[in-house]
Amino acid sequence: MQEDKQADLDNSQSETPIEETSVQTAEERIAELEAALEEAKASVLYTKAEGENIRRRANDDIDKARKFALEKFSGELLAVKDSLDAAVLIEAADVQSYKDGIQITIKQLAAVFEKFQIAEVNPVGEKFDPNKHQAISVLENSGEPNTVTSVLQKGYTLNDRVLRPALVMVAK
Repeated sequence: MQEDKQADLDNSQSETPIEETSVQTAEERIAELEAALEEAKASVLYTKAEGENIRRRANDDIDKARKFALEKFSGELLAVKDSLDAAVLIEAADVQSYKDGIQITIKQLAAVFEKFQIAEVNPVGEKFDPNKHQAISVLENSGEPNTVTSVLQKGYTLNDRVLRPALVMVAK
């Protein structure tokens, strides 16, 4: 019996450290997992905030691009406006000097158009193209059928995209 009591005592003493060790290990493991969970939460929040910042910066860039898309074009047009303003300020000028000034201003404007790929559509003698031309009237016996005989208002394209169709008269 003494041996049984001693064996029970030994067993109870040996079980206690194992249980305490496993409990302590489980608590440590829980603490580790909670720390890892907090780290993962922080990482998710950081990633979410970074995504929001990227989205906000992209929207700001888009807004700036919209606002200032015409900045270079507008700057180039200022020289043309200055030339027109100078022509108005001339006190004693004859018709020829005005005509010369207007021709210089037209050349300035044509240079701006060329720089920004704005092309003039002047389709006299070409086949009528409803994508680039707008027929105002049809003329009888004025040339080859379905060709442009005269242009009432020139059209313009920007990088091959129609800004304004040419207003034309077409042969029947």
